[in-house]
Amino acid sequence: MSKRLNKYLSETGYCSRREADRLIAAGDVIVNGEVATIGRKVEPEDAILVRGEPVTRKESFVYLALNKPRGVTSTTDLKDPSNVIDFVGYPSRIFPIGRLDKDSEGLLLLTSDGDIVNKILRSGNNHEKEYVVDVNKPITSLFLKQMREGVEILGKITKPAVLRQQSKTRFKIILTEGMNRQIRRMCSALGYRVTSLVRIRIMSVHVDGLALGEWRHLRADEVATLRAETQHSGKAI
Repeated sequence: MSKRLNKYLSETGYCSRREADRLIAAGDVIVNGEVATIGRKVEPEDAILVRGEPVTRKESFVYLALNKPRGVTSTTDLKDPSNVIDFVGYPSRIFPIGRLDKDSEGLLLLTSDGDIVNKILRSGNNHEKEYVVDVNKPITSLFLKQMREGVEILGKITKPAVLRQQSKTRFKIILTEGMNRQIRRMCSALGYRVTSLVRIRIMSVHVDGLALGEWRHLRADEVATLRAETQHSGKAI
Protein backbone atom coordinates (compact mmCIF):
# COMPACT_ATOMS: atom_id res chain seq x y z
CA MET A 1 0.00 0.00 0.00
CA SER A 2 1.46 3.34 -1.03
CA LYS A 3 1.89 6.24 1.38
CA ARG A 4 3.43 9.69 1.30
CA LEU A 5 7.19 9.68 1.65
CA ASN A 6 7.24 12.04 4.64
CA LYS A 7 4.77 9.80 6.47
CA TYR A 8 6.85 6.72 5.67
CA LEU A 9 10.05 8.31 7.00
CA SER A 10 8.19 9.40 10.14
CA GLU A 11 6.84 5.90 10.76
CA THR A 12 10.25 4.28 10.33
CA GLY A 13 11.54 6.43 13.17
CA TYR A 14 14.11 8.17 10.98
CA CYS A 15 12.79 11.65 11.69
CA SER A 16 9.63 13.67 12.24
CA ARG A 17 7.36 14.48 9.30
CA ARG A 18 8.45 18.12 9.27
CA GLU A 19 12.10 17.13 9.19
CA ALA A 20 11.31 14.66 6.39
CA ASP A 21 9.83 17.48 4.32
CA ARG A 22 12.98 19.55 4.90
CA LEU A 23 15.19 16.66 3.82
CA ILE A 24 13.09 16.07 0.71
CA ALA A 25 13.10 19.76 -0.20
CA ALA A 26 16.89 19.82 0.17
CA GLY A 27 17.26 16.93 -2.28
CA ASP A 28 18.65 14.60 0.38
CA VAL A 29 16.14 11.78 -0.22
CA ILE A 30 16.51 9.29 -3.08
CA VAL A 31 13.77 6.84 -4.06
CA ASN A 32 14.67 4.07 -6.50
CA GLY A 33 17.64 6.08 -7.73
CA GLU A 34 15.72 9.32 -8.27
CA VAL A 35 15.73 12.50 -6.18
CA ALA A 36 12.38 12.61 -4.37
CA THR A 37 10.00 15.54 -4.44
CA ILE A 38 7.49 16.80 -1.86
CA GLY A 39 4.29 14.75 -2.02
CA ARG A 40 5.99 11.68 -3.47
CA LYS A 41 4.29 8.39 -2.63
CA VAL A 42 6.26 5.22 -1.98
CA GLU A 43 5.60 1.48 -1.85
CA PRO A 44 6.94 -0.94 0.79
CA GLU A 45 9.39 -2.43 -1.71
CA ASP A 46 10.89 0.92 -2.79
CA ALA A 47 14.58 1.57 -2.09
CA ILE A 48 14.89 4.77 -0.05
CA LEU A 49 18.14 6.56 0.79
CA VAL A 50 18.51 9.58 3.04
CA ARG A 51 21.85 11.31 2.67
CA GLY A 52 23.16 8.11 1.13
CA GLU A 53 22.00 5.80 3.91
CA PRO A 54 19.24 3.19 3.42
CA VAL A 55 16.12 3.67 5.54
CA THR A 56 14.35 0.67 7.03
CA ARG A 57 11.57 0.32 9.56
CA LYS A 58 12.82 -0.11 13.13
CA GLU A 59 11.60 -2.97 15.27
CA SER A 60 11.13 -0.83 18.36
CA PHE A 61 11.17 2.83 19.28
CA VAL A 62 13.10 4.80 21.89
CA TYR A 63 11.32 7.15 24.31
CA LEU A 64 13.35 9.36 26.65
CA ALA A 65 12.56 12.01 29.26
CA LEU A 66 15.20 14.71 29.80
CA ASN A 67 15.29 17.39 32.46
CA LYS A 68 16.81 19.99 30.16
CA PRO A 69 19.01 22.66 31.71
CA ARG A 70 19.29 26.21 30.45
CA GLY A 71 21.73 26.63 27.60
CA VAL A 72 20.77 23.44 25.75
CA THR A 73 18.96 23.98 22.45
CA SER A 74 16.09 21.71 21.37
CA THR A 75 17.52 21.07 17.92
CA THR A 76 18.92 18.14 15.97
CA ASP A 77 21.33 20.45 14.12
CA LEU A 78 24.73 19.10 15.12
CA LYS A 79 26.35 22.32 13.87
CA ASP A 80 24.81 24.03 16.90
CA PRO A 81 27.28 23.36 19.75
CA SER A 82 24.46 23.48 22.30
CA ASN A 83 22.25 20.93 20.49
CA VAL A 84 20.28 18.51 22.66
CA ILE A 85 21.36 15.43 20.67
CA ASP A 86 25.02 15.80 21.63
CA PHE A 87 24.01 16.73 25.17
CA VAL A 88 22.07 13.48 25.65
CA GLY A 89 24.60 11.38 23.72
CA TYR A 90 22.19 8.55 22.95
CA PRO A 91 23.75 5.84 20.73
CA SER A 92 20.94 5.75 18.13
CA ARG A 93 18.98 8.38 16.22
CA ILE A 94 16.46 10.34 18.31
CA PHE A 95 14.83 13.75 18.04
CA PRO A 96 12.94 16.02 20.45
CA ILE A 97 9.16 16.14 20.60
CA GLY A 98 8.63 19.85 20.11
CA ARG A 99 10.92 22.40 21.65
CA LEU A 100 11.82 24.03 24.92
CA ASP A 101 13.53 27.42 24.73
CA LYS A 102 17.28 27.53 25.21
CA ASP A 103 16.85 29.79 28.25
CA SER A 104 14.14 27.55 29.77
CA GLU A 105 14.51 24.25 31.58
CA GLY A 106 12.51 21.18 32.46
CA LEU A 107 10.89 18.23 30.76
CA LEU A 108 11.73 17.47 27.14
CA LEU A 109 10.73 14.20 25.51
CA LEU A 110 12.93 12.64 22.84
CA THR A 111 12.09 9.68 20.67
CA SER A 112 12.71 7.75 17.47
CA ASP A 113 8.95 7.44 16.91
CA GLY A 114 8.08 10.10 14.36
CA ASP A 115 4.42 9.12 14.31
CA ILE A 116 3.84 10.00 17.98
CA VAL A 117 5.74 13.28 17.53
CA ASN A 118 3.17 14.48 15.01
CA LYS A 119 0.24 13.46 17.21
CA ILE A 120 1.58 15.18 20.34
CA LEU A 121 2.59 18.41 18.60
CA ARG A 122 -0.65 19.15 16.79
CA SER A 123 -2.41 21.93 18.71
CA GLY A 124 -5.87 20.67 17.76
CA ASN A 125 -5.31 17.52 19.81
CA ASN A 126 -5.29 19.59 23.04
CA HIS A 127 -2.50 17.66 24.75
CA GLU A 128 -1.48 19.37 27.99
CA LYS A 129 1.91 20.82 28.92
CA GLU A 130 2.44 22.28 32.40
CA TYR A 131 4.95 24.93 33.46
CA VAL A 132 6.10 26.77 36.58
CA VAL A 133 6.85 30.41 35.76
CA ASP A 134 8.46 33.24 37.72
CA VAL A 135 8.01 36.85 36.62
CA ASN A 136 9.73 40.09 37.54
CA LYS A 137 6.92 41.83 39.46
CA PRO A 138 3.82 41.02 41.52
CA ILE A 139 1.04 39.19 39.70
CA THR A 140 -2.33 40.95 39.54
CA SER A 141 -5.82 39.53 39.20
CA LEU A 142 -6.06 41.21 35.78
CA PHE A 143 -2.88 39.47 34.65
CA LEU A 144 -4.27 36.08 35.72
CA LYS A 145 -7.56 36.77 33.96
CA GLN A 146 -5.92 37.80 30.71
CA MET A 147 -3.52 34.86 30.72
CA ARG A 148 -6.41 32.46 31.32
CA GLU A 149 -8.65 33.89 28.63
CA GLY A 150 -6.04 34.41 25.92
CA VAL A 151 -3.42 36.97 24.89
CA GLU A 152 -2.72 38.28 21.40
CA ILE A 153 0.75 37.24 20.23
CA LEU A 154 2.14 36.53 16.78
CA GLY A 155 -1.06 37.81 15.22
CA LYS A 156 -3.46 35.45 17.01
CA ILE A 157 -5.17 34.97 20.36
CA THR A 158 -3.78 32.13 22.45
CA LYS A 159 -6.09 29.35 23.56
CA PRO A 160 -7.61 29.51 27.06
CA ALA A 161 -5.17 28.28 29.70
CA VAL A 162 -5.38 26.97 33.26
CA LEU A 163 -3.48 29.15 35.76
CA ARG A 164 -2.82 28.79 39.48
CA GLN A 165 -0.93 31.48 41.35
CA GLN A 166 1.83 30.06 43.58
CA SER A 167 3.28 33.21 45.13
CA LYS A 168 3.45 36.94 44.51
CA THR A 169 5.56 36.40 41.40
CA ARG A 170 5.09 32.71 40.54
CA PHE A 171 2.32 30.82 38.78
CA LYS A 172 1.64 27.44 37.20
CA ILE A 173 0.15 27.32 33.72
CA ILE A 174 -1.25 24.48 31.61
CA LEU A 175 -1.21 25.00 27.85
CA THR A 176 -2.65 22.91 25.03
CA GLU A 177 -0.69 24.61 22.25
CA GLY A 178 2.96 25.36 21.64
CA MET A 179 3.53 28.64 19.86
CA ASN A 180 7.11 29.86 19.67
CA ARG A 181 8.19 31.20 23.09
CA GLN A 182 4.51 31.38 23.93
CA ILE A 183 4.58 32.00 27.68
CA ARG A 184 7.35 34.58 27.42
CA ARG A 185 5.49 36.40 24.65
CA MET A 186 2.19 36.30 26.58
CA CYS A 187 3.81 37.75 29.69
CA SER A 188 5.65 40.40 27.69
CA ALA A 189 2.42 41.49 26.00
CA LEU A 190 0.99 42.13 29.47
CA GLY A 191 4.02 44.07 30.71
CA TYR A 192 5.82 41.24 32.54
CA ARG A 193 9.21 39.62 32.04
CA VAL A 194 9.77 35.93 32.68
CA THR A 195 12.74 35.33 34.97
CA SER A 196 12.42 31.53 35.18
CA LEU A 197 10.43 28.99 33.19
CA VAL A 198 10.37 25.27 33.98
CA ARG A 199 8.26 22.66 32.20
CA ILE A 200 7.18 20.01 34.70
CA ARG A 201 4.77 17.87 32.68
CA ILE A 202 3.92 16.80 29.13
CA MET A 203 0.60 14.98 29.06
CA SER A 204 0.98 12.10 31.56
CA VAL A 205 4.80 12.29 31.85
CA HIS A 206 6.25 14.27 34.77
CA VAL A 207 9.77 15.55 35.36
CA ASP A 208 9.65 14.43 39.02
CA GLY A 209 12.68 12.41 40.09
CA LEU A 210 14.99 13.64 37.35
CA ALA A 211 17.86 15.88 38.40
CA LEU A 212 18.61 18.82 36.13
CA GLY A 213 20.58 17.53 33.14
CA GLU A 214 19.61 13.88 33.68
CA TRP A 215 17.57 11.70 31.33
CA ARG A 216 15.89 8.32 31.55
CA HIS A 217 13.95 5.88 29.40
CA LEU A 218 10.20 6.14 29.77
CA ARG A 219 8.72 3.20 31.65
CA ALA A 220 6.59 0.73 29.73
CA ASP A 221 3.46 2.00 31.46
CA GLU A 222 4.30 5.61 30.53
CA VAL A 223 4.75 4.64 26.88
CA ALA A 224 1.49 2.69 26.93
CA THR A 225 -0.34 5.69 28.41
CA LEU A 226 1.14 8.08 25.83
CA ARG A 227 0.05 5.77 23.04
CA ALA A 228 -3.43 5.50 24.52
CA GLU A 229 -3.66 9.29 24.91
CA THR A 230 -2.68 9.80 21.26
CA GLN A 231 -4.56 6.84 19.81
CA HIS A 232 -7.32 8.96 18.32
CA SER A 233 -5.26 12.10 17.81
CA GLY A 234 -4.92 13.66 14.41
CA LYS A 235 -1.42 14.12 13.05
CA ALA A 236 0.38 17.35 12.27
CA ILE A 237 0.44 18.17 8.60
